[in-house]
Amino acid sequence: MEADIWLVDGRLLVAHDADGLDPSRTLQSLYLDPLAARVRERGGCVYRSAPGLPLQLLIDLKTAGEPTYRALAAALRPYHRILSSATAAGRVRHRAVTAVVSGDRGARAPLEAERVRYAFYDGRAEDLDGGAPASFIPLISGNWNTFFHWQGTGPFPAAERAALRGMTAAAHRAGRTIRFWATPDAPGTAREAVWHELLAAGADWINTDDLAGLAAFLRAHDG
Repeated sequence: MEADIWLVDGRLLVAHDADGLDPSRTLQSLYLDPLAARVRERGGCVYRSAPGLPLQLLIDLKTAGEPTYRALAAALRPYHRILSSATAAGRVRHRAVTAVVSGDRGARAPLEAERVRYAFYDGRAEDLDGGAPASFIPLISGNWNTFFHWQGTGPFPAAERAALRGMTAAAHRAGRTIRFWATPDAPGTAREAVWHELLAAGADWINTDDLAGLAAFLRAHDG
């Protein structure tokens, strides 16, 4: 689950683009409050079928990273009972929802400075072999088109397949998960071909705006 947030007059508003901002559409009202209610109703979990599985809430900062993250950190604290946390020493406590901060990279310094935080940091390819632990960067994200020319039509070039599997393996060796955004998302064989390769490589997340389409694909390829 992903939320794009903007810091506007001290409030965290949710919109993909600035022209969609609405004072009533806050991070709390659209995401945090409903998730807290769901976790209460389900006895401390999001998914009844997998009670130990946290939901990853990716929070994409659309305004300047440092002030936006400081406002976000304050907004997350009241929800500490449902949020995974980490200490500066690297001790992680998993709860029903794991918040991961993406978007503007200025959020990294205030995140690293916290003694106890209720969010984690979304890394990039340069963090695959970096010094930051998985307790700080549990996720590596990248633009598909930065690394791969293939868009699902025709054979997947062998060198690109090897690169995909190498990046995935490197993330997993470091105890991280990996995702790619901007993969083809129009329904059809090209999209499914890319999804097949992501699954075969062991990618942990598949980005899409078509949740029903992805659900149908995953059910058809379960196991």
